[in-house]
Amino acid sequence: MLKSPFFIPSKFVTVQATMANKPQQITPANKRVVVCGGGVIGVCTAYFLSKKGAAVTLIEQSSIAAAASGKAGGFLALDWCDGGPVSSLARASFNLHRSLAEELNGGESYGYRPLNTLSLSVTESKNPPRGGRKSTVPGWIDGPVKSPRTIGTTETTAQVHPQLFTRKLVEKAVADYGVEVVIGKVKSVETGDGKITALVEGGGVIGGDAVVLAFGPWTSKFALLSSIIRVHGLKAHSVVLEPREIDAISAHALFLSYHPAHGGPPMDPEIYPRPTGEVYVCGMSMEEEVPDDPEQIEPNPDSIRVLKRVAGTVSSHLGDESRVKAEQACFLPCTDDSIPVIGEIPGMKGCYVATGHSCWGILNGPATGAAMAELVMEGYSTIVDLGPFSPARFVGRS
Repeated sequence: MLKSPFFIPSKFVTVQATMANKPQQITPANKRVVVCGGGVIGVCTAYFLSKKGAAVTLIEQSSIAAAASGKAGGFLALDWCDGGPVSSLARASFNLHRSLAEELNGGESYGYRPLNTLSLSVTESKNPPRGGRKSTVPGWIDGPVKSPRTIGTTETTAQVHPQLFTRKLVEKAVADYGVEVVIGKVKSVETGDGKITALVEGGGVIGGDAVVLAFGPWTSKFALLSSIIRVHGLKAHSVVLEPREIDAISAHALFLSYHPAHGGPPMDPEIYPRPTGEVYVCGMSMEEEVPDDPEQIEPNPDSIRVLKRVAGTVSSHLGDESRVKAEQACFLPCTDDSIPVIGEIPGMKGCYVATGHSCWGILNGPATGAAMAELVMEGYSTIVDLGPFSPARFVGRS
């Protein structure tokens, strides 16, 4: 069973001084890139940029994976985005997750594993019956479930622990490729003379040849982007449980159609057992104003109560005897057209953006980072066509 390592940011620094631009000929070996945002998109971008030889400074306001990248479910699917513009990105990223797991000691340190995925219908009752389960349903799912259906196999679905994955990747980038992590809030970005300057709260000035803005749901709060791209926040709730008998719980992700006892429309919560000894339960999403600081995000108590009730109804293993490790909420970055924004900002040479991945941020982080690294370093992406994701599509919209 995995243990979640305590994350020590002592190797990271807080901005206190000016980092001056050094005049030199720009080549891939010495190109300096500033990545703003320490979520999975920013970290993956920094990782792949540094592997290509860029000197990367990663700036994060709070801590690595402080927001959705630390509180998401970490579910990965090969083909669930097929039929839409995100299909090629998702497929490339699913395969990159597998490659990264091999590169990072099998992914064991951050909970990577293939798993089977089930769809279930659940009707809530005051005293849910136990047992009498379908033979296709694992034994730990002993609640009133119906219509079990396999919607993913170990070939097409997998999972990671998103916080551990993001932090593992940044630690690898720091240790092996010299990425510098700076804790500080980016106030503004200025361009001119082929250079980029990031101004950090407290007086820090960090210069580079390119900048990637990966602010997630905070994109619309950044003045440079707010007039171009609208990214709104979808607040999603989750609880993390530690069952007493975790060994009895198999590696099955559950997607539910949950019918409350009091009537009303069905809900669609999700349950993900993890190899870390936890079970993650999420749902209860709503659009809400994103606070200025990730540390200010608080869950809605009613939403948390519902998720606990869902967990206990589905399985007695997830009932009152489970220890509640976390009650939390995060904001998913969503665009109006439900398509991520990945590319160079029109009219701003060397200034790039990567955001708007909605609930598929953890899945699509690696391919987004790899494609962005190619775009910044070589001027084009081969891993995926970034045309559908270009921020140019927003230009001229009212």
